[in-house]
Parts: sequence; C-alpha cells; structure tokens
Amino acid sequence: MSGMDDSRQNRLKRTMKSRHLFMISLGGVIGTGLFLSTGYTLNQAGPGGAILAYLVGGLIMYLVMLCLGELSVAMPVTGSFPAYAAKFIGPATGFAVGWLYWLTWVVTVGSEFTAAGLLMQRWFPGVSVWIWSALFAVLLFALNAFSVKFFAESEFWVAGFKVVVIVLFILLGGAAMFGIIPMKDQAAPMLGNLFDQGGLFPNGFLPVLFTMISVNFAFSGTELIGVTAGETENPDKVIPRSIRTVVWRTMFFFILAIFVLAGLVPWQEAGVIESPFVLVFDKIGIPYAADIMNFVILTALLSVGNSGLYASTRMLWALAEENMISPWLGKTTKSGVPLNALIISMLVACLSLLSSVIAADTVYVVLIAISGFAVVAVWMGIVASQFMFRRQFLRNGGDIRNLKYRTPLYPFVPILAFVLCSVSCIGLYFDPEQRVALYYGIPFVVLCYLIYYLKNRKKKGAALRSSGGGPE
Repeated sequence: MSGMDDSRQNRLKRTMKSRHLFMISLGGVIGTGLFLSTGYTLNQAGPGGAILAYLVGGLIMYLVMLCLGELSVAMPVTGSFPAYAAKFIGPATGFAVGWLYWLTWVVTVGSEFTAAGLLMQRWFPGVSVWIWSALFAVLLFALNAFSVKFFAESEFWVAGFKVVVIVLFILLGGAAMFGIIPMKDQAAPMLGNLFDQGGLFPNGFLPVLFTMISVNFAFSGTELIGVTAGETENPDKVIPRSIRTVVWRTMFFFILAIFVLAGLVPWQEAGVIESPFVLVFDKIGIPYAADIMNFVILTALLSVGNSGLYASTRMLWALAEENMISPWLGKTTKSGVPLNALIISMLVACLSLLSSVIAADTVYVVLIAISGFAVVAVWMGIVASQFMFRRQFLRNGGDIRNLKYRTPLYPFVPILAFVLCSVSCIGLYFDPEQRVALYYGIPFVVLCYLIYYLKNRKKKGAALRSSGGGPE
C-alpha cells in the first residue's frame, strides 16, 4: 500500500483530554434532538407525555451507558461497538452493529444539514434550504479534515456555548412561565399549558410509545464516549467520570428544558418547522432574543453534525481495522485523520440534501426515525455485548474486583435496557409517519448479515482453492 508502510501512519492518536471527551459526548446530545425534535414529541404526546417520554428515554440512555462504561474501560478502542459485538456476540453482529452506527450518524449529519437550512429560512426566506445545507457541509468537512486535536478543541468550545445557552433558556423561560418576566401579548401561563389544554396526556398514552424513537434519537450521542476511547488519554480514569457527569447533566438539561417548553408552548402549536425554543423567546418578547436563539440553535446543530461526522468516520476506520471492510478506508493522514472514511461518510450524508429539495419538514421526521431506529439497535448491541462479556469473564474465572469499572446490578441492567430498547422499536409501528424506519431499518440489518456471510464464504472458498495460507 503506497505511502502507508509506516504503521504509525495508519493509527489514530491519543490526543483527547478529559474536558474534550466530556464536551464532545455532551455536545453530541444537545442538538437537533433537543432543539427541534422536542416540538414533534410535544405535539404528538402532549405536555405530560413529552416529559414522561424523555424521562423513560433518559433511563434507557443511563442503562446503556452503565453497560458501555464496563466495556470501554476494559477495552478502550476507537469505534468500540463493532469490536465488542464481534468478540462477544459474533463477527456478523459486529459487522451489522458497525454499519448501523455509521448509518445513524450519516443520517444524523444529513438531518443536521436539513435542520440548519430550515433555521436559515427565518433570516433568508428567499434562499433555498439545500443551498445553506451544502455550505454547512463544506464547513464541517473542513473542520474534520484537520487534526483530531483541532476537532476536539473546536467542539469543546461550541458545546460549552450550548450548555450556557440551555441554562439561560431554563432560567429565562421558567421566569416567564411563572410571571417573574412579563410575556408579550399574554399573561404568564403558569401551569395552564400543562393541565388546561386537554390535560397532561391529551392524545392518550399510545403517542408516548411511538415518540420513543425520536426521544432516543435525542439522547443519542452520549455513546460517543465509547467511540472516542481509542483517542483519549487515560481512558480508565476519564471514561467513568465522563459517563457519570454526561448522563446526569444531560437528564438535567433535557427534563427541565422540556418542562419549560411544555409550560410556555401549547402542545397544539409545537412542530418541526420552527424550533419551539425560538417560539418561546418570541413569546417572551426580549428584543432580538428569538434571532439570537435561532443562531445558538444553528450553532448547536452544526456542532452535532461535527460530532456525527467524526463518529461515522471513526466507525468506518474501525470496521477497516477489524478487516470487515476495505483497508483503503482505514488509511489515515499524518495528523491521524482517516480521510478516505471521512470523504465517504460526507458523500453519503450529503444524499440527505435531496430531502431539503423534496419536502424538508416531512422528510426530516423520517430521517430522525431511521437514525433513531439505528441507534437503538446499536444500543441493543452494546448491552448484549456487556451481558456476554461479563458472563464470559466470570466463566473464565475472572475476579469481578479486577474490573476497573463495573456495570451495577448485573444482569438486571443489560436485560432491562434490552427490553426497553425493543419496546421503543415496536413503538415505531404505531406511527404512520415513522413506520417507514422499520421498512428501511430491518432490511438494512438483514442486508448487513447477508453481505458478511457472502463475503466470508468467498474468502473461505478462495482459501480452500489456494495451495497454502489464507487470503492476503
């Protein structure tokens, strides 16, 4: 392989520090799922249903992270999920998990482009969504093409900015909700929007079930801790600390933000065309606050797109490292960036630009559903891998005290997480808008297994035909 003889040329670099890891995983969560998808969830499930859905989604995320912590501390490798699944469940499952996680992030990156284009309509209604989406795609590609340290540092500051804004939103929105800050053209709603617009569950309990995938999509990104493990300094110390802080702070931001949104925006007015956060600042009437919030949300979406492009690129690199796909995708630059994998991920993500030409609002919900299904399937792979890892570890005579990070309440935690993830996927069937995710997602999983077995059968056949040794 020309120019790639030096093994260091094909390796990633451990240049991420604790603060980078924490902000990348937190920044990967605070984006489309919080700023735009909350409008869809609030509209479908009502105020109480939205809060309940995010509480359950947070519980699922917490259980998955407990399982991931044990695996990523015991085996800190970049793009960890396929490696864990391949080792403890089976190589075909590892192959499928890797491609599913790649799918969830390229679709997410695509949805971020579309969402960012939608937000630009507030200022430039005459400019097509796809033009903005293409410009943002070029920007994110450039950010990822530099060194890992450059990516981590830029993401650290952007994610920190998002966190500050979310805290301000909760404080200002809460103050407006209870009349401490006057609202434009209306009295303070207090708890009226929660209880007086048809009650906490105006559409019943079923919508809570079928919004769970979009809620899980909103929490996706926390598992980036596992993806970054191979590029993190001192993973055995940094990863457990990051998991604890990210989980609780994510829950804090989401639940309080949803409570304030549900209190200020009647569920009938919520949707995905305009962020409910912008709607809130319009209602408060702070000069230019809605425009400022729109800019903040735009920054947040691009931040998630940045993290998503990083994650999808590393997943292709990891699959190449495991000899599951072409070694061409495992090649890295001198600064440790898998450029070929980055180019392929960006090209596929850009296919979503077609959605901004067709029907940005309806296709956006479909993109979220497909990405949500893929990430929940990956979560199922993570918890199943941890279940099998611990069982194998104990069967081989391992002492549980030797594990630097242990998933508590084993095997209850991985089993409960697997069941709740399965229920979330079943919920997709009950929503006609999101059901299409099953029609794309399930055949995609089947195709992954089929490709793996066909590919391996060819390899075995070639090995048998050759006089000695295996394939190259």
